[in-house]
Amino acid sequence: MDLRKLRLNDTTHTKSSEERDEYEKDYARLIQSPAFRRLQGKSQVFGAGSGDYYRTRLTHSLEVSQIAREVARRIGKLYPFLSRKEHPGLVLDPAVVECASLAHDLGHPPFGHKGEDVLNRLLSVVHGLSYEGNAQNFRILMFLEKRAGSGSGLDLTAAVLLAINKYPFNLDEPDRLKGVYGMEWQDIAALRHKWGMPEGCSTLEAQLMDLCDDIAYSTHDIEDGIRAGKIQMNRTFFEDERLVENVIQEIVDDHGNGDMGWDQVDMKAMVKEVLFSFLEQWETIYAECGNEASRTRREIKARWVSAFAHQVGIIDDAKKGWKRVTFVRDGQEDVQLLRTMEVLKKLAWVTLIKDFRVQRLQKRSEIMIQRLWTSFIEYETGRLIIPPDWIENYDQHKSRWSWPRFVADYISGMTDAYAEKVYAEMFASKSGSIYEMD
Repeated sequence: MDLRKLRLNDTTHTKSSEERDEYEKDYARLIQSPAFRRLQGKSQVFGAGSGDYYRTRLTHSLEVSQIAREVARRIGKLYPFLSRKEHPGLVLDPAVVECASLAHDLGHPPFGHKGEDVLNRLLSVVHGLSYEGNAQNFRILMFLEKRAGSGSGLDLTAAVLLAINKYPFNLDEPDRLKGVYGMEWQDIAALRHKWGMPEGCSTLEAQLMDLCDDIAYSTHDIEDGIRAGKIQMNRTFFEDERLVENVIQEIVDDHGNGDMGWDQVDMKAMVKEVLFSFLEQWETIYAECGNEASRTRREIKARWVSAFAHQVGIIDDAKKGWKRVTFVRDGQEDVQLLRTMEVLKKLAWVTLIKDFRVQRLQKRSEIMIQRLWTSFIEYETGRLIIPPDWIENYDQHKSRWSWPRFVADYISGMTDAYAEKVYAEMFASKSGSIYEMD
């Protein structure tokens, strides 16, 4: 189990309290990092700053961490093999899962998934590189972040690093869509080798973090959507055939749904059933809450989170010879509940992300990122308009850091508001004082 608390580069010269557990140190390093603070200014669904109610990447990450820690604590008592700690990857430590959940979205750029898509396109078309949020997590944690006494990012424990690694692949391999950039993958692969991790398998802690992320997404984003009026809690809205068709199309287009057996059910009937059941539950709770919409929103969200969280369990994965964290009923995977969660996720997607006003905001953000990229990508002129500390860091590490990757790192680290500020300084007719601190 010492392998779980291994740090890749920690030395005796690193100042760190000996009174704290290693995972407590990881927790402190994460929540006190600039990358974590910047999540408060990055979009979840609605643009950060668009209201005082809606979630940001920061509040989303905190909610995922709370769900994941409680689930880890609960199922840790249900499976005897966990207490035996037979393998470092077959352990569920609530503290590790909490840290992984806090860090799982650090790599997301400004303006949500649209920002990720634009940066990936700009990097790949000309430079043959890729941008992917999960891979960027490791670039931040293992290289870009700074802490006293360490030249290797936050230098987190092996357990936390591998709990964040839900896609255990080298992203630089051909046709790989998710994974870890080659530079960081060398160290991640070395840790996996020391642990004896089966190829393509992630730790139980990484799997739990990923599932709890889906639980949060499928419940909390719907709460935001109801509050914003994008999801209308009436029969006309929920019985609209276009809504049903759009949800079905999103399910079909999502290649991650291959293991849910959608071909074994009447998809249209099931989507209608889940949507109608959700509305019926709303109507019941609405009456219980004295016809108060605000209380109803919170209560229906809480009940769905509880329903999902209490069905999380562990089964044997015969195909991989490993264990799998999933929804479990009577010792078997509860595929029906997985499909239900997927319908709710797609309901949030088609009503929020696909809303024409949100699409307008995304188009605007796409234009901003493209123009920022164009401004920075020429080395001789770009280095003159990027903060000096970034340029100093680039000069120190340019043997391991191409200029296009550097530009992607710089832009992706921006909050929504900071990206708008830099864009306005260069392209708007007015801007703030040049003496403002970046």
